[in-house]
Amino acid sequence: MGTSVQVTPLCGAYNEHPLSYLVSIDNFNFLIDCGWNDRFDEALLQPLASVASKIDAVLLSHPDTVHLGALPYAMKRLGLSAPIYSTEPVYRLGLLTMYDHYYSRQQVSDFDLFSPDDIDLAFQAITRMTFSQNYHLSGKGEGIVIASHVAGHLLGGTVWKITKDGEDVIYAVDFNHRKERHLNGTVLESFVRPAVLITDAYNALNNQLSTRQRDQKFLDSILKTLRVDGGNVLLPVDTAGRVLEIILILEQYWEQNHLSYPIFLLTYVASSTIDYAKSFLEYMSDAIGKSFEHTRDNAFLLKHVNLIVSKQELENVPSGPKVVLASMASLECGFSHDIFVEWATDGKNLVLFTERGQYGTKARMLQADPPPKAVKVTMSKRVPLAGEELRAYEEEQNRIKEAEANKAILSKAEDSKASDVGFGDPMVVDQSNAIASSDVTGPQSGGHRDILIDGFVPPATSVAPMFPFHENVSEWDDFGEVINPDDYVIKEDAMDQTYMEVGGDLDENSANLIFDSKPSKVVSEELTVQVRCSLAYMDFEGRSDGRSIKSILAHVAPLKLVLVHGSNEATDHLKEHCTKHVCPHVYAPKIGETIDATSDLCAYKVQLSERLMSNVLFKKLGDYEIAWADAELGKSIEEGMLSLLPLSTPPTPHKSVFVGDLKLADFKQFLASKGIQAEFSGGALRCGEYVTVRKVGVASQKGAVAGAQQVLIEGPLSEEYYKIRDYLYSQFYLL
Repeated sequence: MGTSVQVTPLCGAYNEHPLSYLVSIDNFNFLIDCGWNDRFDEALLQPLASVASKIDAVLLSHPDTVHLGALPYAMKRLGLSAPIYSTEPVYRLGLLTMYDHYYSRQQVSDFDLFSPDDIDLAFQAITRMTFSQNYHLSGKGEGIVIASHVAGHLLGGTVWKITKDGEDVIYAVDFNHRKERHLNGTVLESFVRPAVLITDAYNALNNQLSTRQRDQKFLDSILKTLRVDGGNVLLPVDTAGRVLEIILILEQYWEQNHLSYPIFLLTYVASSTIDYAKSFLEYMSDAIGKSFEHTRDNAFLLKHVNLIVSKQELENVPSGPKVVLASMASLECGFSHDIFVEWATDGKNLVLFTERGQYGTKARMLQADPPPKAVKVTMSKRVPLAGEELRAYEEEQNRIKEAEANKAILSKAEDSKASDVGFGDPMVVDQSNAIASSDVTGPQSGGHRDILIDGFVPPATSVAPMFPFHENVSEWDDFGEVINPDDYVIKEDAMDQTYMEVGGDLDENSANLIFDSKPSKVVSEELTVQVRCSLAYMDFEGRSDGRSIKSILAHVAPLKLVLVHGSNEATDHLKEHCTKHVCPHVYAPKIGETIDATSDLCAYKVQLSERLMSNVLFKKLGDYEIAWADAELGKSIEEGMLSLLPLSTPPTPHKSVFVGDLKLADFKQFLASKGIQAEFSGGALRCGEYVTVRKVGVASQKGAVAGAQQVLIEGPLSEEYYKIRDYLYSQFYLL
């Protein structure tokens, strides 16, 4: 029996709602992603509320609301208290995303689902990891190893690999195989034959333009609006995710073509977002890393994109064509909502969506039913209290302060009385003993008796005439005083908390806005906006399209496949395709439905005997060591478990085994470094003049493993052939 695996979608199954999944591995409960939508609909979190207290660990894959937006709320109100794991960019950029959403909501409503303090407390519980780092869990999760790998969708975005007893469970949603300006493609294809693969069907029905065609169409639309129409361009964007790719596209094009039209990034955390992007170069594309190494040129030292944190700054800009990237992408609130209301009535302007709007939002409605049309919106803003309202507010605050002060005085008095009873002191006379002594020595009459003891009678409310003293007893051993490392960890956490409380993750202007405590109220107005501006949608979501998803899944060839997060049509379509071409065990559970994806493999733990180990030669392969062993199965007398023992007869010779995963693109670069010209032609790699190397699938052969491939080298026997064959052998480990 293999490792027990159960998967239960809590949100984001057979729909495009936020992502949240319960994955149980041998009764250890992982919550993978904890998403919420931009409308912060509490009804979406009901399934999570029923299991939050049972969660043992939380894994976060991307720094946007649909993957981590519910984290502060879940920890504050749902009882979620498990350790959390993410990469450093997901931690930092996710924190900024939540700040931006909170203040955008706070400006238009009395938002109370969570506060900046709740955001800080939730993110302080995150353990940050680097890509490909193996993290061994302890306690209940003993034996489980988690590792984060590149997803290619957002900066720091993660494909999670969970390993138990040699079996891998891969969680890969929102991945992108394409290399982009600021991100490398996903490494999902490097995983072959995992026990379980959990992935999404979000883009299963979509096919994309090439990157060059998409970028050119995007820039042409913007330049037409600026040059020909003389209008403004609004790009509703996320806070700290795909907006980074769009910024680089505009920045590089403006620099190459010497354009002067102003570009603005308008979010409450704009400056902090770019500052963090500058420091996360090791998580970005190889091109950005090499450019920084050779020229010390940071791609996010922006020359043409201006960072602003308030709408007032935008209004102070001289009139004329401009490009504004503003949060939120959903148009539900934030700067993009207000600018849309102002610019939508002018036919010269362009609103350019770079991602599909979340279900039920204004952005989704406009994308589904383009203008011209009339749209009802609510314009809300926060204004300072004045006059009678301000006086009434101040009186109420004074009343609350007085009530709290009185409560504190009463509490202090009760504590004082309790301390009188609890503390004894040799200088305070015990009244009961004094009365008892007088009964013995004094007259037995019932008259009044005055008792004087040393000329001092303590009052009823007396306390000890010295401060309480508590001696700190230190432990000592042969080397001196024993130091507890936890004491220093606590101090570091306290310093980190203090840093965050004063807005350590925000620039000064943003911190002043968020922590402004002047009394205010929200004023709302219902408007009908006649949408006359141009509307366009271009796919900059950074996700693999349907054709690429199918190809990648066929290459990975999991033993069992679980599909989540996608429309009914997309999920059913991908399920049908994968059942025919990927693996026979394909599941698509609904919300709250638990499916058992336990491996059918019969795996046993065995130990290698010392006699066998002394004769085995191990070779390093990545994080592992491999060897060929000829042995027979026996049973260890001491341990009572199965053991591999040396053969009693000489072993028969075996064929050479090549271990590794050859990538033709990497092999092409290797040959170029050796002075051999190589190029791709018809899906094969032509090496030199006569030799061809190709990878051929063998899944159709009888008894072959699904997804397995052979490497074929073809050409006339010559010196060139043998040289290239030797180079090809060098790409593998030979056993």
